[in-house]
Amino acid sequence: MISGILVKIISIILLIVVGIVLILGIGTLFKGGETSKKYSNKLMQLRVLLQFIAIIVLVSFAYFFKN
Repeated sequence: MISGILVKIISIILLIVVGIVLILGIGTLFKGGETSKKYSNKLMQLRVLLQFIAIIVLVSFAYFFKN
């Protein structure tokens, strides 16, 4: 089975990835211009998808590893 340390590492990695995509999306939004039109919406859609995956993984960890 997966150990507690591995669960924590996976959880932290998921949250960091979501945070990085959020910061990149906001950065391109404020940058404006052609870059904003091309990438800002796609980055925010990616953020929503990654948040969904992170929530599913974290809830499943909480469900299967409750002590």
